[in-house]
Amino acid sequence: MHKKLFIPGPVDVREDVLEKMATPMIGHRTKEASDLQRNISEKLMKLMYTENQIILSTSSGTGLMEGAVRSCTRNKAAVFSVGAFGKRWHEIALANGVDADLFESEWGKPTTPEMVEEALSTGLYDLVTITHNETSTGIMNPLEEISAVIKNYPEVVFCMDTVSSLGGAKIEVDKWGVDICIASTQKCLGLPAGMAVCSISEKAVNAAKEVKNRGFYFDLLKLYNTIKKKDHQYPSTPSLSHMFALDYQLDRIMEEGIENRFERHLQMADLVRDWAKKNFELFADEKHASNSLTTVKNTRGISVADLNKELGKRGFMISNGYGDLKEKTFRIAHMADTPMEDLSALLENIEDILGL
Repeated sequence: MHKKLFIPGPVDVREDVLEKMATPMIGHRTKEASDLQRNISEKLMKLMYTENQIILSTSSGTGLMEGAVRSCTRNKAAVFSVGAFGKRWHEIALANGVDADLFESEWGKPTTPEMVEEALSTGLYDLVTITHNETSTGIMNPLEEISAVIKNYPEVVFCMDTVSSLGGAKIEVDKWGVDICIASTQKCLGLPAGMAVCSISEKAVNAAKEVKNRGFYFDLLKLYNTIKKKDHQYPSTPSLSHMFALDYQLDRIMEEGIENRFERHLQMADLVRDWAKKNFELFADEKHASNSLTTVKNTRGISVADLNKELGKRGFMISNGYGDLKEKTFRIAHMADTPMEDLSALLENIEDILGL
């Protein structure tokens, strides 16, 4: 029996989108492939509210995170973390020999503009990484306020992880001054895992020109130059199957209406937050709660593992807490093309199993 997924990725993928993955292959060095990759890029520019170049990567989002921090850190990176995936930026930097400092918020709390100002005012950093939406804690950072601070430091390259929010929340890349905005296909975009995307600014490209050892596969400068020189071609073989599906899904997103899609995600979030406050507690500061996932504090001391087993028998799957938060919290994702009636049915089944 297929379990309906309410986990922070991968998400359930619509049947018509999955069918596009089975589109017959074309040559990846053909004009048709260039047209496909260009069309995807133009649609993603609309979704990201940017005029910057789009890069498509046959990898997870972590690959482009590695590419960003390795390719564009000239001296030292400031990594801001509100959970496990913020810390991943720091681990990536150190693994690549990039000097980086980690600035952690208390879990359940956001990165604040004051934290960013305090770090950047030292003059030590030329790259900053921010997690827009953190799936371990259910935090969505206040990017408008944070970006206002970063804009005061025009030499700093601003990298942002929107892996679990692009397509589910309004992300205004150019207005916020984001130089590299990274996302993956398996969350709010509603595709299978295996492809990542990012936007890249001229400032980030120029910074990469000053970095000697940018790696090979995730060298963002090489990717950028190849796209520009060879009309949206890539140095390595791309996953055309993902691209066929992404091109189709982006058309569906445009048909739904970008703003309508964001509003639908907010409605799903409100439903789960209200339910969580009625029956448990929210883990995240509600003013900064995620629109694509809710982390619920396990105030009743239930066995989350046992709950998930029972849900599995009924065709549903949620996620336990992440890392140290396992059994202390549980997570309900509400992203991509999840129908509201399926989300309501999940909550009703949880209530029934727990006798709430």
